[in-house]
Amino acid sequence: MTQLKDFFAKIVSYVAIVAMVFNQIGYAMHLERDIYPKAEDAIRVMSFNVLYGGDGEHGIQNRFGIVTRTVTEYYPDSLGVQEATPLWMLWFNVFLPEYDYVGVGRDDGRFKGEYAAIFYLKDKYRVVQSETFWLSQTPEKPSLGWDAACNRVCTWAVLENKASGERYVHMNTHLDHVGSAARQNSVEMILEKAASFSLPVVCTGDFNFRQGSGLYNAVTSSTLQDTKFSAPDTMNYQTFHGFAETVDPNRIIDFIFTNSRMTPLTYKVI
Repeated sequence: MTQLKDFFAKIVSYVAIVAMVFNQIGYAMHLERDIYPKAEDAIRVMSFNVLYGGDGEHGIQNRFGIVTRTVTEYYPDSLGVQEATPLWMLWFNVFLPEYDYVGVGRDDGRFKGEYAAIFYLKDKYRVVQSETFWLSQTPEKPSLGWDAACNRVCTWAVLENKASGERYVHMNTHLDHVGSAARQNSVEMILEKAASFSLPVVCTGDFNFRQGSGLYNAVTSSTLQDTKFSAPDTMNYQTFHGFAETVDPNRIIDFIFTNSRMTPLTYKVI
């Protein structure tokens, strides 16, 4: 993997990316478009918490160029973003012209609040079906669930390759950082939805629980697997840094899960 400048790691939230094939789906993370061996039907999926704001050197204005450059260099088939404010979404629409997206603002179901949007290569894929549901007792409308501090959502899309007709489901979410009951119930809702598809499924997100925790084990003992461990080409690195210099490989709260209809090939954190 191409080496990133030290300052890059300080300014950008770590990104998880995978390349897969549909069972044949291959799943891998890349820093450059052609750096990994290509399987004929491999896809690349990325999860990216872009951080809603920030001050000084960590402000959006100082990170935006690096964020969009990372996406264009890795060139994922689909990308799940977290903490994408309306300003982030506006910039993505302008500076990622090869991509379209599905998703809504979590506070009004339209434009207000953060998005857990899914971007996809619009010339390669068409959206067959998509939905955003709220992680609450009333999932069909903007709402706060259980003991959550914020409205939380899960967005999903069935993406169809225009050339081959192959389909896969991309789910994307950001679980609450405060409410334990909210995280527990949100996981149950997401797992139920993931199990309802008879297609390859990839689920990306900032889950706000750690590898090895009870909720992590609940996910990986279901129909989903952690690509960090199922991919033959993998690595162990933190996905959360808080703009600190300290490296702690146990600070992993962002994951890319897949069902058994996908075969992970490569997993990387950048």
